[in-house]
Parts: sequence; C-alpha cells; structure tokens
Amino acid sequence: MDRIWAPWRMEYIEGHSDSSECLFCDLPKSDQNLILHRGKEAYVVLNRYPYTNGHLMVVPYAHQASIEDLKESTLLEVMNLSSEAVAVLRATYGATAFNLGVNIGKAAGAGVVHHVHMHVLPRWAGDTNFMATTAETRVIPELLDETLSRLKSHWGIPPGKEQADEVSKA
Repeated sequence: MDRIWAPWRMEYIEGHSDSSECLFCDLPKSDQNLILHRGKEAYVVLNRYPYTNGHLMVVPYAHQASIEDLKESTLLEVMNLSSEAVAVLRATYGATAFNLGVNIGKAAGAGVVHHVHMHVLPRWAGDTNFMATTAETRVIPELLDETLSRLKSHWGIPPGKEQADEVSKA
C-alpha cells in the first residue's frame, strides 16, 4: 500500500467528534476562522479541509439539520450567497464549472450532521488527475490563508464589473 504523508489531516481527525458542540454555531464567534463574508442570516466560509482550491461553504446561522427547517428568508440568503460565491470563484480562479451541494444526514455524507450547509466547489476541465484517480488523493496547491485573501479581494464586486474596469483602463 502506498502512503502519502499528510500531517495536516490529524487536526481534522482528532477534532472530529459527535460532541454536543456545533462547529458552525461556534465558528462565527471565533477569531480563528476562515470566514469570507458575514450576511444577515448566513455566512460564507472557506472549507478548512477542501476538495479543491476555493472550496467554500455557505452556512446559515440557524442551527438546523435540514433545509426544510430553515426560514424562507434564510434559504433565499443561502442561495444568493451561493450564487455570489460562484461569481467570485469564477473571477478569482477562472473556474469553468461548479459543484453545489447539500448533504443532509449521515447516510448522505454530511460531516456536520446537525447543521445544514451548502458546499460550493470550483471545477476545471481536467482537474481529475492521476492523484485523484489512482491514489484517491487530491493535491491542494495553495495555503488556505492565501486562498482567503484572494477571495476577499473579489467579494462584493458585481459579476462582470472587473472586466469592465479593465476595459476602461485600457
């Protein structure tokens, strides 16, 4: 069996438990986090253990296990923030495709079962390389702090605005 040294995963393994504490409820109160944007009813956070560069999550502040338990205004904000996340990832990383998803319940793959959240993953043609297909391992080439800084520089800029600014400077 081949092994890939990934000591950064130990923090996730040791910190992952079924305790009564909720990661997504505690995260907005912490100074040590990767929150990109705070909205009225939801926030956008960089996934600490990403599948790809720029893997974001849109999380409602309300502690609910499923989307049908959220208020309509919260659902709307989660979808609007997910849409903005797509635009920011497209502008920042040139992503050509996206996976958006909500895993509700343990059997569906939810890592945090009692607090629903939306994953937003940027994708590119050919982003499944030999590491993912043969070793079932992904390589993330950028530090999380750098990813956060890059994404923050684009958050709040309307889609297409950057291109218009570049044209006007020419």
